[in-house]
Amino acid sequence: MTQHRARARVRAPELVGRGGWLNTGGEDLSLADLRGRFAVVDFWTFCCINCLHVLDELRPLEEQYGDGLTIIGVHSPKFVHEAEHEAVVAAVERYGVHHPVLDDPDLTTWQQYAVRAWPTLTLIDPEGYIVAQFSGEGHAHALTAILDELIPVHEVKGTLRRGDGPYVPPEPEPSTLRFPGKVVALPGGRFLVSDSGNHSLVELADDLETVVRRIGTGERGLADGGPGEARFNEPQGLTLLPPELHSWTGYEVVVADTVNHVLRGVRLADGHVSTIAGTGSPWMQGDPNGDDVSGDPRAVPMSSPWDVAWSPAHLTVVVAMAGIHQLWAFDPKEPSIEVLAGTTNEGLVDGKLRDAWFAQTSGLAVTADRTLWLADSETSALRAVRDGAVETAVGTGLFDFGFRDGPAGQALLQHPLGVTALPDGSVAISDTYNNAVRRYDPATGEVSTLATGLREPSGAVVDGEHLVVVESAAHRLTRVPLGSAATASGSAHRTQRPPLDVAPGEVELVVVFDPPPGQKLDERYGSATRLTVSSTPAPLLAGGEGRDTALTRRLTITPDGDGAGVLHVAAMAASCDDGGENAACHIHQQDWGIPVRVVDGGASSIELVLSG
Repeated sequence: MTQHRARARVRAPELVGRGGWLNTGGEDLSLADLRGRFAVVDFWTFCCINCLHVLDELRPLEEQYGDGLTIIGVHSPKFVHEAEHEAVVAAVERYGVHHPVLDDPDLTTWQQYAVRAWPTLTLIDPEGYIVAQFSGEGHAHALTAILDELIPVHEVKGTLRRGDGPYVPPEPEPSTLRFPGKVVALPGGRFLVSDSGNHSLVELADDLETVVRRIGTGERGLADGGPGEARFNEPQGLTLLPPELHSWTGYEVVVADTVNHVLRGVRLADGHVSTIAGTGSPWMQGDPNGDDVSGDPRAVPMSSPWDVAWSPAHLTVVVAMAGIHQLWAFDPKEPSIEVLAGTTNEGLVDGKLRDAWFAQTSGLAVTADRTLWLADSETSALRAVRDGAVETAVGTGLFDFGFRDGPAGQALLQHPLGVTALPDGSVAISDTYNNAVRRYDPATGEVSTLATGLREPSGAVVDGEHLVVVESAAHRLTRVPLGSAATASGSAHRTQRPPLDVAPGEVELVVVFDPPPGQKLDERYGSATRLTVSSTPAPLLAGGEGRDTALTRRLTITPDGDGAGVLHVAAMAASCDDGGENAACHIHQQDWGIPVRVVDGGASSIELVLSG
């Protein structure tokens, strides 16, 4: 059911952040500077895959309404590393953010706007009042509908001021690579790198600097063809297929073309690129065309594939589907594709493959014993797939992270993006937000540190006695001796996002969803809404867990241990333009991971806004 609310006119709080402003030419902005223009305030953090999806959704709005609309990013960090100003500067360039960004490391503006989730969008009208708020993905069409309705109103009132916005592009520094992602070793001592920031692949000589060739035009896009014709969009993972498959497939390398939501095949002889899986559109919850993950791989939507690895145990390419927290299996010989593991719920739950929860898996590697290792970035976890089950070696949950060596049960990572199989059966972890490479030894259960002082390492490959590490934020590859050792700093952190105090006993959960102007709920395939609720730890919820279609749920909260935990809430709603049989339809979705603390006198109701 749709939850409707009467809207009082509420003035937008001021935009304040200790880190200051980016993309404004050094000028500070205030709401007064935006008066006369519409503004979309995008609360994001650069670790969050859904936030990156929303950045892409906002690009057409920036172009279509740019003379009367200003998009403002408010960077609200989850991880300690994301609170560092230079890291935010790098992320704004890395992800092509072409609007002003407020660096808010203390979450000051986040709290003033009562934000509960990454990403959250707030629309402000030219008079400085909040018009609407949205959580999650899939709201660009809703913003379009509201703007189309309100722009004429403010033109008649004389309150809309058209003209250029306050965005001032920074001067980029030239470099051969720009935010490279992953690397594989090629026969003959060369290396193939996903040059993510330059939307291409680069083949480097053994010195890690000399460019042998570039595959891709360097412009964002999805186009097949030779090296000078093909286009990528922030490619990441790479894997080499076994030689016996090359004649079947016609290509040797599989590429996770992340922002295009597809897999590409690359023929090394001439650098020809072809699309081998994915439609170019993102998979969305509840989409009738996206739920069936089977058949022709090129007809199945994908969601931000971040890494790929050939798995001898499964005889497929395993795909880390970061956007929906699953592992998929792509068979290049058939070809075919299917879900291998995961439920699409985000979290840290072990067990049978299809029951396990993942959290933005971003790195994959296979050791000699055929164990598939994966880096779950949002839970700062190292996990393994073997014997039909998922188990966690390092990591405890969505909001715990740090930099600590020792027994795996006590060791801490911070948003790792890569994992590499080492010759001795151990694995190297690209511990990205700790700027380090770590090592986990399954034989001893110990975590140690190989190297520190690297800049956002995101992947690595073994090269003899060295590890070739992708230093993504330094725009280079670096050799690290496999026998090296460094000292971890011994820190432990929880996200500074404040927990929500909730009362023990019955708590009402309400997810607000109002269809955008000119739209209605899409009930052609049954209920237009879906709500899934669970908790970590599981005993925190004594009632109210599970999936249902109503957006209102009565929860029963019980203190467990220290009375703290995380509520996992996933909501989906479908709407259609109110225009007859062939009207366009849209999916709105969001996953909330809400840290809570059970206290007497805490909230007896929780309201989350999907759209309202």
